[in-house]
Amino acid sequence: MNVETRAGPSVSIIPGVRALRPVVVHAGVFRLDQPIIITIDGPAGTGKSSVARALAARLGLDFLDTGAMYRAAALVALRRGITPDDPARLVGAAIEADIRFDWSLDPPAVLAEGEVLDDELRTARVTGIVSRVAGIPALRRHMVERQREIAKKHPRLVTEGRDQGSVVFPDAPVKFYLDASAKVRASRRAAQLAAMGQHADVAKLLAEIEARDASDMSRRDGPLVRPDGAIVVDTSNLEFDGVVTELERIVRRKAEEP
Repeated sequence: MNVETRAGPSVSIIPGVRALRPVVVHAGVFRLDQPIIITIDGPAGTGKSSVARALAARLGLDFLDTGAMYRAAALVALRRGITPDDPARLVGAAIEADIRFDWSLDPPAVLAEGEVLDDELRTARVTGIVSRVAGIPALRRHMVERQREIAKKHPRLVTEGRDQGSVVFPDAPVKFYLDASAKVRASRRAAQLAAMGQHADVAKLLAEIEARDASDMSRRDGPLVRPDGAIVVDTSNLEFDGVVTELERIVRRKAEEP
């Protein structure tokens, strides 16, 4: 199991976003039957969503897929014919669409304009623009505030994304950073698309993933980084259950620390 503790570079809070740190207790003093935020960050295709959902289930916590929120904004933009080159209209459309979750479902379903968004969020056309959409500063400010509002209502939470441990919940007592080689992530994405009945060109997917990594890591607001104090897990050669079991072990061990 390739797991290591490594501190990443510090990141400034997104301009215009209050440095609010809700329902989070400091490392070493938390219990799993009390409010607890666990963050899982990392690049696309490392299995963050599936791992976070399974970990939340094992620990009896709620699960938040923040990437789905940005995908929902991208889908709203596509449906309305708005491009990332028109950020003001795009952000206005996303706010108007009232992107939220239906917490009565498992996993929580993403809604926009009152409609449940399912597999369409994972289509190639959404994937093709979501990084640019997520890089819009005003949209990130809106999403960060929404994510913190969610944490107030669901204070026992496993949350995954690109900036959860670095920007949204910098004081989370347990932070993970999932990583994997770009080739492995491209193969996983191809398998995911094939399962949805869509054609997948692995070489093209690899180029897209590498471009998205560069975009996510270089954007000014909420860039993808390894959060300070995050535990790094390389999932390239690990089975899914092994990853979840190791993360669960780490969380439970930390919960027992004085």
